[in-house]
Amino acid sequence: MLEEFGSIIENRFPLLREQPFLLACSGGVDSMVLAHLCHRSNLQFSLAHCNFGLRGAESDADEELVRALAHKLHLIVYVTRFDTIGYTNKHKVSIEMAARELRYTWFDKIMGEGQLGTLVTAHHADDNLETFLINLSRGTGIDGLLGIPEKKDKIIRPLLQFSREQIMEFAEEEGIVWREDKSNLDTIHLRNKIRHQIVPILKELHPTFLRNFKNTQEYLSQSAGIASDRIEYLKTKLFQKEGGVVKVRIDSLMALNPVGAYLHSLFKNYGFTEWNDVAGLLTANSGKEVRSNTHRLVKDRAHLLLQAIKQRTDFEFKIPEGENLLKEPISISLETVPTMGETSKNSIFVDKDLLNFPLIVRKWRKGDWFRPFGMKGVKKVSKFFKDEKMDLIAKEEQWLLISGEDIVWIIGRRGDDRFRITEDTRQILKIGLHQ
Repeated sequence: MLEEFGSIIENRFPLLREQPFLLACSGGVDSMVLAHLCHRSNLQFSLAHCNFGLRGAESDADEELVRALAHKLHLIVYVTRFDTIGYTNKHKVSIEMAARELRYTWFDKIMGEGQLGTLVTAHHADDNLETFLINLSRGTGIDGLLGIPEKKDKIIRPLLQFSREQIMEFAEEEGIVWREDKSNLDTIHLRNKIRHQIVPILKELHPTFLRNFKNTQEYLSQSAGIASDRIEYLKTKLFQKEGGVVKVRIDSLMALNPVGAYLHSLFKNYGFTEWNDVAGLLTANSGKEVRSNTHRLVKDRAHLLLQAIKQRTDFEFKIPEGENLLKEPISISLETVPTMGETSKNSIFVDKDLLNFPLIVRKWRKGDWFRPFGMKGVKKVSKFFKDEKMDLIAKEEQWLLISGEDIVWIIGRRGDDRFRITEDTRQILKIGLHQ
């Protein structure tokens, strides 16, 4: 096993030979074997142990074993204790989730302090099979069937090619001491039920089941790679980015077959989970939207609009008289000039004496109206938006410049004729938008 482990390091994770790393060590057989393998492979690493305080003296004994290993192998060891139950009650999560969040937050902290770029964990082939079966039982797409990745972000798992039996055999042959977590025998937990009641039967069905499973996952991974390439190609063709919004033509989406699978693949990375609702947007009325924790999909006529969720800004921002710059929420400059220059979408010239200070910058509201520059009549801002063919998100993002109760400028789009420069104008104010 040591020779095969060394080959895996050389061929798959040469980075582990080039720089020191952090190894998560619980005191169980998997992480104790991993620590010995890394030590005998002359790798430079430190140990990290979390005492979750869930098993009283048993947890303390785990900690002492890891400390003893670090002393024996002359390794730096980081140890912390958590109030796991307190965290669970405060954050309303399961103990398993609490332990995961606590340990990985702590790992990140000590990696930063110790300038360690990689975390190594002891997940192995049986863990991978169990994860596969858990995801399968809950319902999953192809990503969930790929199991535990060997490398993701800063985490490397060099034991994924080895079975639990191989690890146990190596530990016994080498006289490695480890501790058993008795809670791992409790089949009330789904993973333990799969580990102790289902996996043994699968292995009985075929003596090379685990190896066959690993081969199948490799084929799945290759198929997932092909599918991913296809989806990325489609994104380059279908996703049109305009500012902070991605526009996708609905007719192009409906031409895909099967459309549900494509919708899932195109939008899954944005946190959506209610796929029937996402599909329903294709035929919904304009204004209908679906939200994830991070993004929203909005139906707007012929498009779906994808946008990261922003905090709604209903505040008013004042520009007092004498101020020549507003930095937030958008950048606007005010400058008194001797003559009128060329008007554009990003700059207008107005009669300063007609303004009531402070000027206000705010979002548009229902019922807002103005007199478009060059016109005698008035128009509702909502009608102006419609004529401009602005999508729903663009309308929400639109800022107005207000004097008293009157709109001076639909910023970046159209000024109000009531503030135009005339022969009677004595002070010309240039107002500019800076992107």
